[in-house]
Amino acid sequence: MSKAPRKLRARGHVLAPDIDPFDALGLRPIDEGWGRTALAVVRISAVVLWSLLCMPAQAVCLLLPGEAKVAFPRVYWRGMCFCIGLSLREVRLAGAEPTGRPVVYIANHSSWLDILVLGALLPAAFVSKGEVRSWPGIGLIARLGRTVFVERRRATTGRERDAMRERLAGGHNLILFPEGTSSDGTRVLPFRPTFFAAAARGEGVAPVVCPISLAYDRVGFLPAGRASRPLFAWYADMDLVPHAWRLLRQRGLRASVLHAPAMDPADFADRKALAAASWRVVANGAATLRQNREPAIATVVPDAADAAYA
Repeated sequence: MSKAPRKLRARGHVLAPDIDPFDALGLRPIDEGWGRTALAVVRISAVVLWSLLCMPAQAVCLLLPGEAKVAFPRVYWRGMCFCIGLSLREVRLAGAEPTGRPVVYIANHSSWLDILVLGALLPAAFVSKGEVRSWPGIGLIARLGRTVFVERRRATTGRERDAMRERLAGGHNLILFPEGTSSDGTRVLPFRPTFFAAAARGEGVAPVVCPISLAYDRVGFLPAGRASRPLFAWYADMDLVPHAWRLLRQRGLRASVLHAPAMDPADFADRKALAAASWRVVANGAATLRQNREPAIATVVPDAADAAYA
């Protein structure tokens, strides 16, 4: 019996992070050679210039009373998405409306891009690992964005939980990535119950938990498949600079965000049950977006930037 054709034998191959998905598919993006390099350089320059303009403005907002310090970061992150050529789309399930209570947004995590996307769409501050505080440039931006830093050590758990509760008690919202790390974009890792400590029942604060599913579903203006996910996903020991460089050389990028109805922690026996239930919602939503399917009952809210990249 003759051997199976090469394409069939390689069908189950999973791309390594350093393989260009367009090469694997036999396709090439619109911009070739120097044109793609020039596009990346222009985008990097725009990111740096936009950040330098916005950081002093946010510093002033932090000194002013009111909600300017909450609203301006959304302007900054939306501008960042525009600078790198990433358009945004929101999909809201029926019942996914504001509740008037503080919100803990919980989302799947596969890339540094998640910060830009969720920061642009959600009126909330991030909860991040403590080491980000010392990253050059990024740490300063995180501090200006009122990020809550956590060390994930048993000795500091109580203090960090109290810091999150204090933020929620003040009427502000938080964004958590309960997986505890980034994934390869093909699945949602199990949620860790410890991330739900600030939202647990009987803790003196009455926030709600809003599940958010995120997927990168367009590249080159075409639906993104499994082969192109390494272009977006940043995980394990991947280096940030080469990953960002490859991404910034592409056109027609889009991220879709699915908002599910809020979940009341009081409806669950403990935070372990809350973590499991919210994981199912987020994982199912992310799978729907990855498969380029629309939820059965939803309202699609296209971003104005979509028109700019059409």
